[in-house]
Amino acid sequence: MASSDAKRNRAAWDATSDEYQRRHREFIGQAAPRWGMWQLPESELRILGDVAGKDVLEYGCGAAQWSILLARAGARPVGLDNSGRQLEHARTLMDEAGVDFPLVHASAGEAPLDDDAFDIVFCDHGAMTFADPYATVPEVARVLRRGGLFAFSHSTPLALLCFDEEADTMGTALRRDLFGLHRIAWLDDEPVEFNLPMGEWIDLLRGNGFAVEDLVEVRPPEGATSTYRSPEETDWARRWPMEQIWKLRRQ
Repeated sequence: MASSDAKRNRAAWDATSDEYQRRHREFIGQAAPRWGMWQLPESELRILGDVAGKDVLEYGCGAAQWSILLARAGARPVGLDNSGRQLEHARTLMDEAGVDFPLVHASAGEAPLDDDAFDIVFCDHGAMTFADPYATVPEVARVLRRGGLFAFSHSTPLALLCFDEEADTMGTALRRDLFGLHRIAWLDDEPVEFNLPMGEWIDLLRGNGFAVEDLVEVRPPEGATSTYRSPEETDWARRWPMEQIWKLRRQ
């Protein structure tokens, strides 16, 4: 049974999916895979590497823009998302692209997927942002084959500490405690987010059999634009990391 947070997030994403896709579809629907709020090219970051012939789970796929591109590159993707409306958008985009792969409507913490089923599990601000990592990390360890790659982008703990809710933007002062950071509930009609202090991330990942290969602290390039962040917030992110990408290997 889905948790109360999973139910809340499903309702929130179902309600906002159309507006989200309208606002961001062109930005995140480019012809090659890109990461995060400033759409940095995978060809430069080389997080996933060669995906041809690999079983890939997009863990919180939204409208599956990433998985569509990976299917074209020869991967065998599966897209999982908590929002049925997001998956409706995914099916439309898949039809337009002429690709087909499974889509799974489920909460990330209770994925109805077989053990040792994937070579790669990844998400770009997906399940690792909107589901409890104390549920998702063990699930990824369960479905990922030994030696497989686990990669995800999300907001840095620092960004959450500095977000000014009253101004609805980034500030230069610490607004909340780092110790105890875990579940972040914004407005009642918004999704619950999750994050951890860096030491807790490392303990949780290592405790579930993952070795850290890289941690990319994203710095937007000069002139970067985003449909997610204002120019002022982009300037903030050039001074302090707002976004990071973990690259991990299951031992």
